[in-house]
Amino acid sequence: MRCQPQYDGSVYIWLKNKQSCLLCGETTDTPQPICTPCESELPWLGDQCSVCALPLPMAGLCCGQCATRPPAFERVLAPWAYDFPVDTLITRFKHQAKWPLGRLMGELLAQSLQHHFDEGLERPDALVPVPLAARRLRQRGFNQATLLARWLSKPLAIPCEENLLRRTQDTPAQQALDAKARRRNLRQAFAVTPEALLHNRHLALVDDVLTTGATAQALARLLLDAGAARVDVYCLARTPKPAELA
Repeated sequence: MRCQPQYDGSVYIWLKNKQSCLLCGETTDTPQPICTPCESELPWLGDQCSVCALPLPMAGLCCGQCATRPPAFERVLAPWAYDFPVDTLITRFKHQAKWPLGRLMGELLAQSLQHHFDEGLERPDALVPVPLAARRLRQRGFNQATLLARWLSKPLAIPCEENLLRRTQDTPAQQALDAKARRRNLRQAFAVTPEALLHNRHLALVDDVLTTGATAQALARLLLDAGAARVDVYCLARTPKPAELA
């Protein structure tokens, strides 16, 4: 007895299904839903500070801030400058819950990080998303840093420890404050989960954008004081604004 139906038509093979580019709508055969022209035109971060990834006019340099007052974190890795269309994609991901855009950027970030690992970058023991304030988490419904860390975890084979850090205070948005107010704003704003084991571990903070670096500095210092050996920062984009890490 034959169990399979007779069918002579074409068979739909989902693995070979063509995708549409999320930026221009054109059909693409690439693994991610972005066509090659759109991917090549993204604002890829070029010459940058070897520590904080601040855009610089030449390669192999360290910015004045990092040279005179080295930050607590070891290195920032970001594939893009915070410019069009990446800035728009991040905004739509965060504030309009356009998760496919965030997933696309997360996959491209994973590819960029894997390239750095292949070139000799030390692989961290865990990915640690930057915690979101409780009020903002209720309003938004998700933490974009947590989603990014989860999307990076599987392709990079690095565990995501999303409960290692917690936000203890709701604070005003950093963008509206000057450097002194940012430092005061972040004081006592975060804590390490009491049961966390950090002794001599290499950790990587995950966030969407690095602007002044104040949040990354506060969290890196907190993790190092709790016993971590090294802290890196992985993010989607770096703004051209100089760091204010003191």
